[in-house]
Amino acid sequence: MDRRGVVKAVVTAPAGARLVTMSGEAGPAVEAGTGTSTKEAPRMPFVATRDGTNLFCKDWGTGEPVVFVHGGQLGADMWEYQMTPLADAGLRCIAYDRRGCGRSSQPWHGYDADTLADDLATVIERLDLRKITLVGHSNGGGDIARYLARHGAGRVARVVLIGSTTPFMLKTEDNPNGLDHRVFDETVAAISEDRPRFFAAGASPFFGISLPNGVVSPEMVQWLVGLALQASPRATVAMTRTFAATDFRPDMASFTVPTLVIHGAGDTFAPLDLCGRATAQAIPESRLAVYETGHGLFITEQDRLNRDLLAFIAA
Repeated sequence: MDRRGVVKAVVTAPAGARLVTMSGEAGPAVEAGTGTSTKEAPRMPFVATRDGTNLFCKDWGTGEPVVFVHGGQLGADMWEYQMTPLADAGLRCIAYDRRGCGRSSQPWHGYDADTLADDLATVIERLDLRKITLVGHSNGGGDIARYLARHGAGRVARVVLIGSTTPFMLKTEDNPNGLDHRVFDETVAAISEDRPRFFAAGASPFFGISLPNGVVSPEMVQWLVGLALQASPRATVAMTRTFAATDFRPDMASFTVPTLVIHGAGDTFAPLDLCGRATAQAIPESRLAVYETGHGLFITEQDRLNRDLLAFIAA
């Protein structure tokens, strides 16, 4: 059965055909009508980088691999509402906590674009993944751009950039529409002064709660804020500075595989024209899909996003 058949068959399979445990290890799957149980081999929860940083990995399902790179400090758990349905649809879904975030090690150094890209390469190589769909949110898109520039697209089949902060956010002489450095300086100051308050206050613009599709529950907001606070203060500040100051424009030429750019029209964290449209324009033959929502569209538009991801992978 080809890839399209696998995705279609699993999407239409009876509920309960696959169970995924909270630990990320696949539990027994019962084949419909047979009563026969199968169990996937255990998969390593941590991958070690060259500098000794341990990266926590979730590895759910079987099939073609989809590697999710989280944005900001949210960690792999932010992808819960994508990984579960895509794994149920017959895909192997992998997400990892970037260094300094979630359950990964919290080193003092290594939050530059090159090291973060090399961390992604380590996950891909240690798990020996090929024909990958890379999915990145926010500054996770920068990790993917720099990965392609440093390591090539030999293992990659396609890329999806969601609310990506590429290609360059900072205002400079040759990037006059960028954001003034004071915006990022003030962000760092607010994080350093009261990190919990910063993330709680940012929830409304993050989701675009004033937009028609931006409504989320208070419990969902609390959950996302909690994920962000699992990151170390050092990682939070250092990665903020990295995605603000790193110019990914030269890396855009490294996107040599089909690329889907998904962006919110009301995204105030990564403005559509500065980031989404500019990214799509810089990647030859990419496709831009604009949602009427904010930066947190992996929650506010999860159903549409999952349909678009499955269609793009199956095409």
